[in-house]
Amino acid sequence: MQIRDVMNAEPATILASATMAEAATVFSDTQISDLVAIDHAGELVGVLAEGDLLRAVFPKFDQIIQVGGSIVEAFRMFLDNGRDLADRPVGPLIIRDPITVGPGDQLLKVATVMVSEQIRRVPVVEGSRLVGSVSRADVCRGALLVTSA
Repeated sequence: MQIRDVMNAEPATILASATMAEAATVFSDTQISDLVAIDHAGELVGVLAEGDLLRAVFPKFDQIIQVGGSIVEAFRMFLDNGRDLADRPVGPLIIRDPITVGPGDQLLKVATVMVSEQIRRVPVVEGSRLVGSVSRADVCRGALLVTSA
């Protein structure tokens, strides 16, 4: 089975020039934890992980301890950091040169990569142009299709 048989041809994307606030909105709206970052021409730039955005905004442990170490203070600092960083670009958080696959690659190839590298979603490209994404759920669906055929 090929990746094109199970991939999402309309993956959740974000412009590499977007702000952290825009990224938070896309993560919230799509409920997807990895966004494919593209340029204005639709070419792959990289991947933006939800965890990397959270780590950029979440206060450091030492900062939390300095203000008393409570959950309430940590949350207040998180909100303050979010407001302070909202207009900053996501570019520095993007994982450049991510692992990619092509639509004609075998599903087993991406499944192997996902398991060995602990990746949830892989961009599907033709040349440098994004044509889709494949997730672990897509791989599972593909496995079900093969076993039920």
